[in-house]
Formats: sequence, C-alpha cells, structure tokens
Amino acid sequence: MKKQLLCTSAIALGVAAAPAAAQEWNLDWGGYYNVDVLFSDVGGNGIPAAADLDGSTVFTNGELHFTPSVTLDNGLTFGAHIEMEALNGGGGTDGIDESYMFIEGDTMGRVEVGSENSAGFKLMTGAPSVGFGINSPSPSAYHPTAFSPAGGSAVFPALGTPGLAGRTAMVSSFTEVAGNNDVQRISYYTPSFNGLTLGVSYAPNGSNANNAANAGMTNRNTTLNDVFDIGVNYSQTFGSVDLELAARWGTADAGKVFAAVAPGLDGILGTSDDILTPAITQPGDPETWGVGARIGVAGFTFGGSYTENSSGAAFGVGDSEGWSAGVTYDLAGPWTIGFDTYQGEGKGNFNPATGARAKSEYEAYQIGAERELGTGVAWRIYAIQSESSLSVNTPSFFAPGVSKVKVDATTIGTGIRLNF
Repeated sequence: MKKQLLCTSAIALGVAAAPAAAQEWNLDWGGYYNVDVLFSDVGGNGIPAAADLDGSTVFTNGELHFTPSVTLDNGLTFGAHIEMEALNGGGGTDGIDESYMFIEGDTMGRVEVGSENSAGFKLMTGAPSVGFGINSPSPSAYHPTAFSPAGGSAVFPALGTPGLAGRTAMVSSFTEVAGNNDVQRISYYTPSFNGLTLGVSYAPNGSNANNAANAGMTNRNTTLNDVFDIGVNYSQTFGSVDLELAARWGTADAGKVFAAVAPGLDGILGTSDDILTPAITQPGDPETWGVGARIGVAGFTFGGSYTENSSGAAFGVGDSEGWSAGVTYDLAGPWTIGFDTYQGEGKGNFNPATGARAKSEYEAYQIGAERELGTGVAWRIYAIQSESSLSVNTPSFFAPGVSKVKVDATTIGTGIRLNF
C-alpha cells in the first residue's frame, strides 16, 4: 500500500513570494536542563541475583535549542530549529536530536521539513503530570534504571514480546508508526481556526534510526516506507473552563517479502532481470491511533488518553496499547500538586494450537508537587510506584509455579527544572 503526501504547494508559496528587502535575523536560543536525585527500592524475580539496584541515582537530562528565523516583507517567516543534547549518548552520533526548516505565516499555516516527529505526535495530548516522566515517549532518556523492563525480548527472544520501546503505546500516549523517531519528513499544520488545528505528515523512510541524519535512497521492498500521519487538536476556553481535545492516526508501508530470488537471463544475481517469487504471506502495514483530552476548571486539570500501536504482524505479535489518567491542582501561590498513572500492554507470540500468549506489561503511579522558584526555575518532589513484567498465560511456563517475570520499584525523587 503506497501513500503519497504532497506539501510542495505550501513550500512553493513561500518561494514564489516577492523578494524582500534586507531583514534582521532573530537568533533565538533556549532549552531545558533537569537534574534529579532519586532513591529507589527495586525488587522482583526479574532482577538478576548478582544485581543490586537499590539506592540513589543522579539523573540529568537537558537540551540546547537554536532557532534562527527571519520574517520577510510578505509576512512569511523562514527559519530552522536545531536541538543539541546536553549529554553524550543522546540524539544522533553528533548529539543532534531534531533538526528541521520551517516556513510559516498567519494565513498559510506552518510547513516543517527535516528530522522531526510527526504532526500526529505533536498534536496529541495526555494526562497532566507533576514530577517525573512516567508517560515519556523516550524511556531511555527519561526513565531511570528502576523502570527497566523485566526480561523482554533480549532475555526471551522466542516470546517476541515488546519491551519499553519508545514512542509506542506500551509506554506513552505519544506514539509514532512502528515507533519511528525524528526521521526526515514533511509536515503541514493549518492555522488555528477558533482553537482547531489540523496537521498532516509524510516520511519516505520510517526506518532511519539516526536522529537528524539523511536516510538516502529508500528500498521500499525492504524498508518501512511512505509513513503517513494525521492529527487534530482543539484547544479553547469557555468562560472559566479550559478544554483540549486531540486525536491522531498514522500508517506506513511495511515493504515486500520474496520467497525466492533467482538470476535472470544475464545469469547475474542482483540485477534488474532477477526472477522474483513473492512470498505467500506478506507483512502487514503498521498503524497507530490515539485520542486524548484535558479539561481545566477551578485550578484543577483533569486529563487522560488511550493509544494503540499495531505492528502488522500475524496474530498481533508486537501490538501494544496503553492509557493515561491524571489530575493536577494549582494551589494558592507557586505550588502545583498532582497524581497520574500510565498503564501499557504489549502482545507477544501466540500459539494457535495451545492458545498460549506472551505479554509484556508496564504500569506506573506517581504523586508529586512542584514549586515555581522564579522565571524558568522550578523545584519538584515526587514518589513513583512502577512495575514492568513479562508473562505467559500458561501456568508454570518458565518453571514450576512461575509464569511471570517482573521488576517493581518504589522511587522517591527530587530535582530542579530549568527552562530557558
């Protein structure tokens, strides 16, 4: 299934605009820097006997954002957005996370071209939260060791169960098709019509694992390709009530599988006249969808979401679903308190003869408080109870009396958030 999205008209609008006089560039920069100290009590039969994960952890996460832009006489703004990780091991090889060009105007909306998440991802919403990122689309970046999955595919590959894969419904409301991240794509967002914004995205290659890197030519028979996403977000205030609604859907082409490839008349394997025999079973196309909402009234903000990822594989192996729910309250003064939870589940291998199904689960509960200390400076304190598990609906699957492997943790943390 091939899908094409043409956003060239919006780009052409900007290119065809009348030449502008010399303009001053706006060299905006900003970012965030968070440092947390966490104390965890970690247990469960998924912890190796030789490992001791109890105790303290210092966790740092930060990025620098550079956004140069210029507004021409015709009213269009041209610019770029580059995000650089503040720590080694983040983003791509050079530490660059997202990098894209944008064109925007009051009447034309906004076009983004480059390494960035999809419109569906960016327009989605989920439960409000105070504290740590238990509903984070990037568990490797935001979850401390206490949230590591139990076993998973690395320990039991035959079960085919997904671990805490980022940007899937297993761990977060904010999903991407097949969990792709910051691939080269084109996105268009409409202007806001009374709070309603629509977005659509297209990526030729959804398998480029490197952030902010060119994918090159795409072999559409072997690579996740033609990734198409749409999203909608409605945000409006009615008297003293704030309302936000969001929905997203996305899909992609999973490619083709050939049962046999033989040389053609030239006798050389790997040329254009090879004889191809398609496999009887072809991969299904992956999808994702989700809905979310928030409502704010009298200092309270309530919200939640439900999302799904479909892998396209037979028997739903690799599918995941999850939901979030939470509430925050702005106290008199600089304090905000809140409670939120995320519950995710992933499907593993299924044996149609016995009905045995492997499953991964992730659940986390958090209560937290945050105090604004000044412009862009906040102090937070929180407590988290989390569990990740791998199970099979067959008694004594792993050993007599053991059908589930899990890691559970109780974590208390405090930290400082800087936003600049």
